[in-house]
Amino acid sequence: MCGAVRTALDSGVGVGGVGGRALSVPVPTVVGMGGQTVRWTAEQISALAPDAASRKAGSKLSTARPWSATGTDGSAVWGLCKGSGSRPYQTVVDLDGGQGPGYKCSCPSRKFPCKHALGLLLLWAQEPQAVPDTAEEPPEWAGAWLESRSRRAARKAEAARAAAEAGAGGAASGRAEDGAGAVGGPAEGFEYGFGVLRPPGCGRAPLRRGGAHARAKRQRCTGRAVRSPGGSGSSGTSAWPGVG
Repeated sequence: MCGAVRTALDSGVGVGGVGGRALSVPVPTVVGMGGQTVRWTAEQISALAPDAASRKAGSKLSTARPWSATGTDGSAVWGLCKGSGSRPYQTVVDLDGGQGPGYKCSCPSRKFPCKHALGLLLLWAQEPQAVPDTAEEPPEWAGAWLESRSRRAARKAEAARAAAEAGAGGAASGRAEDGAGAVGGPAEGFEYGFGVLRPPGCGRAPLRRGGAHARAKRQRCTGRAVRSPGGSGSSGTSAWPGVG
């Protein structure tokens, strides 16, 4: 069996619709109040057809006559469809699998879903007795593909979780670094000089004693009033100009 595999979501079928018309993608199969599987409608299944020709061909295969060994467990539908060759086509549809509907058929068609998958789904939807619910395992050829698809979905989900966790950890680390960089630096508009926080313009050279200009500069740069030689001036502590 070398049929091709592709999901409706991967191919875009059912999302944009057919012929430019917006059509809805079938929802996953659910179980009703009485425990009975709620099946899709014919309209929902027809919306999955890749083109009008496939929709028409699938409708012709929606009778029980060409089908055998059909069944469903509520999460997948399978069956054998008689074709032109000696061997029937093996058709299986994963109704959801955590990643949207998926199809596999041993026919040579490159359309997704092919006419056999569409016909099987229509038969399942319209004639429940022709595709009975079963508690048994799917046939080996169907079960092997369903299991591999389930494993792929699990790996994708795990990778997505790991990426989300890594992204959250990186964001937290960045916030911590930003917070650390905001502590311990000089106040905006000031600079360090010889262990003293100085306003801009004071320079980094030692402040020397001198005349009135020097005393004013020392007061502005150190925040401390400097007594003049004549004894005038305050002996207390004053603020820098513009700083409360």
